[in-house]
Amino acid sequence: MSTLVITGANRGIGLALAQTYKAQDWRVIALVRRTSSELSLCADRVIEDVDLSDSYSIKQVADTLSATKIDLLINNAGILFSENLDQVSESSMEQQFLVNALAPIRLSSALSPCLQAGSKIAMITSRMGSIEDNGSGAYYGYRMSKAALNAGAKSLALDLRQKGISVALLHPGFVQTDMVNFAGDIDTQTAAQRLSQRIDELNIENTGGFWHSNGEPLPW
Repeated sequence: MSTLVITGANRGIGLALAQTYKAQDWRVIALVRRTSSELSLCADRVIEDVDLSDSYSIKQVADTLSATKIDLLINNAGILFSENLDQVSESSMEQQFLVNALAPIRLSSALSPCLQAGSKIAMITSRMGSIEDNGSGAYYGYRMSKAALNAGAKSLALDLRQKGISVALLHPGFVQTDMVNFAGDIDTQTAAQRLSQRIDELNIENTGGFWHSNGEPLPW
């Protein structure tokens, strides 16, 4: 049985991904601050009180899972603050960088001993991290943190390539989640199905690519 480790799986896209992989007979291990009744129904193991902004919390996760063979790590957890130019604050920028950019790299590094040739890492990023694609401005902390994640994930893909571990940077689409007040144009199950297809297609030859969940390559 293949094993998935996923962050931010108690609701939204993360929950839908956990449900999708469980339906495909994967062993699902969820890392969350707090679980939910829906997650408890589909996860084989839920590790609660995980604070991805804290390096010690990540080390505890790595210690807990040190004997676990991981086939797929999905770094899904993220936060968004709607910031116009006159609303930018040091606190909100730091929070978004810690969770959106630094945590996925920290966790991937901490869990790398559990990965082996053929394992995959999926970074749930955003096209809002694309500099070329930015046509509307605003969302300073979110855009900058996702651009930083993209840069870090690209380096991760190059560093892990020699070990046979592939990395994908995936934009889920405009999804109906609490993060965007359910204003998206696709539901979470559709996003999860598309994301799982892109992950299935991921291999060592296309590692480090930046894609929309519909398969469209995205500009940096």
